[in-house]
Amino acid sequence: MKKSVIGIGNALVDILTKINDDNILKELNLPKGSMQLVDREMSDRIGDSLESFESSMAPGGSSANTIHGLAKLGVPTGFICYTGNDKIGSFFEDAMMSVGVKPVVFHSDTPSGTSRAIVSADAERTFATYLGAAVELTDSHLNLEQFKGWDYCYIEGYLIANTSLFVKAVKLAKEAGCKVVLDLASYNVVESNRELLLQMLPEIDIVFANEEEAKSLTMKSPEESLEFLSQYVDIAVVKIGKRGSLIKRGDEIVHIDCHKVSVVDTTGAGDMYAAGFLAGLINGMSLKECGKLGNILAENIIQVIGAKMDDSRWNSIKAQYPQI
Repeated sequence: MKKSVIGIGNALVDILTKINDDNILKELNLPKGSMQLVDREMSDRIGDSLESFESSMAPGGSSANTIHGLAKLGVPTGFICYTGNDKIGSFFEDAMMSVGVKPVVFHSDTPSGTSRAIVSADAERTFATYLGAAVELTDSHLNLEQFKGWDYCYIEGYLIANTSLFVKAVKLAKEAGCKVVLDLASYNVVESNRELLLQMLPEIDIVFANEEEAKSLTMKSPEESLEFLSQYVDIAVVKIGKRGSLIKRGDEIVHIDCHKVSVVDTTGAGDMYAAGFLAGLINGMSLKECGKLGNILAENIIQVIGAKMDDSRWNSIKAQYPQI
């Protein structure tokens, strides 16, 4: 039986809206190109202001993106999260189930979380994220049964800000026999929780970090960070932008190069890299092939707007890897 992955993270729905006049951004006091958290009132105001424009939705959130990608590659997956009792929450759950993800969803009357990507005529994106019900997931919602039967537990770095939730998720996953996979997700989160992360590293089996995140944690260069992380985890991955990625397992070190592609939107690149890498690992590929598959997914996602690809891209990727 193929190994499986249970993810845990913030359940968000990405709402992509194209506008033809940037004045609406000024009216909403949203600096063009910015990324910011908004409260419920502001989220509602933005929604009302964009109502006349054409929008599209997709399930989002860092861990959810990776789990969705793994499911598209045929890996048995599940996802633990929190949504509201509303249409947005139902959309998220249905969209994840449609690709084979087994949801473990808690609900409340708080509106579901959304991440609005407002795309200007020149393709620049302005983001406004309302976390909503997503952040109501706490350590009290977790139990050992949720992790039993899964081989890997994938945790997004944003959960680290909720110390008790993060620590309990790692503890239960290890008790259930899961290998714990952590994507550091944000250098801001790493900086704010550095001591906890260093303390928890021995409990992590696989870690993904980009150059900034690795530096925030180790205070070292990418190469030195790779060495540092590999002292504690089974597999360390440090992504170094256009220079590719560095991977280490035991004494084996691999450098994966990038290809030049037309970059439209970098949203979800790290999430897709993790999905490709883990899918390769689950299918018994070498570290080099795992890194290459991660790269292929990342390079494809940055050529489209948003964190989801159409079936033609997925089919093209899978055609290159018939063993998946």
